Amino acid sequence: MTHDNGPQVYGGGWSGAPQWGGMAPPAPQPGVIPLRPLTLGDVLGGAFRTLRGHWRAVLGVVLAVQAFVLPVMALVVGIAFAAVRQHVDPVFDPPYGEDPAAEHVVPLLVAAGTAFVLLLVIGMLGTAVVCALCPAVLKEAVTGRPTRFRPMWRASLRRTPAVAGAVFLGALAAAAPMIVVMAVWVPLMAVTDSRDGAFGLFALLLVLLLLALPLSVWLHLRFGLAAAVVVLEDAGPLTALRRSAALVRGDWWRICGITLVGALIGGTVAWVIQLPFQLVGTFAVIPVMIAMPQDGSGPSGALIAGLVIAFLITAVGGVAGQVFQIGFGQLVSGLLYVDQRIRREGLAGAILADLARTPAPAPAGSAPAAPPQ
Repeated sequence: MTHDNGPQVYGGGWSGAPQWGGMAPPAPQPGVIPLRPLTLGDVLGGAFRTLRGHWRAVLGVVLAVQAFVLPVMALVVGIAFAAVRQHVDPVFDPPYGEDPAAEHVVPLLVAAGTAFVLLLVIGMLGTAVVCALCPAVLKEAVTGRPTRFRPMWRASLRRTPAVAGAVFLGALAAAAPMIVVMAVWVPLMAVTDSRDGAFGLFALLLVLLLLALPLSVWLHLRFGLAAAVVVLEDAGPLTALRRSAALVRGDWWRICGITLVGALIGGTVAWVIQLPFQLVGTFAVIPVMIAMPQDGSGPSGALIAGLVIAFLITAVGGVAGQVFQIGFGQLVSGLLYVDQRIRREGLAGAILADLARTPAPAPAGSAPAAPPQ
């Protein structure tokens, strides 16, 4: 999508002004949304239409990401466990009346901390690919163009580092008020040696966190369009954060309301997606637990296989629900970006001009246009 900084008026050049008493012509809609300022229904409907019309490209990229992320996460956990396996029993099953020795506790803490950081980074990179994918798909969906797996995969990977940087910096900025509160509270708590003083500091912490929460929410939404800016304007992380803040300025409450509704809908649909998998996984575990031997001989190979299958079923549901929730939220954010640019920068005219130069292909199976007479 092109960036046009020139002053433009919405509707100029599309059609003449309506006659007295007449109705304005409907806005052009080459893709999933009409090219006019969007309503709540336009944003939510556009997000669902994008998922419905471009699900092959979205699902293909998401599956490719999960096919890489999940084995790497499993490998990290496996290596961490293998490295400290000899320390597990002395820590979790020490001799009666003895505390675990530091020589066993410290390696476990180091391994757990290292694995947590690595898993967090890997998960963030996987999420960044999805966050980069959604605006790339949305760009084609708004103009009515089809999407394919390979172009979307390349576009997502190309912008993943910048999207990850923008998301991380935005999250860090949003968390800054909470971090400041904890940075003040922790030293005070460390020097307090009375029970009454500790109780008072806990009450103070609650008050300070409640005061910092609105500022964190405000900052989170202020930088919420950064991922779309990175992908659709080919911007860097810092530029994307500044651009997002400029687009949100003056319209924070409307963006907050639409984002909140989108998050509620995305969370509800994700829960509905996960529920059947969780039920199947739970009912699959019940016969396995009933068949568990009671003589202390340990589970058989068949029982272990049943537990693994039940776990995988539940995990598949969780991943599917999480992917939908993240994807739907990013599509809502991307459509809010498009909406803000239509309202402020005449993006609708730029899209129509681009389509006039390179028309969107007709849907498969449609009849060719009649040649001019």
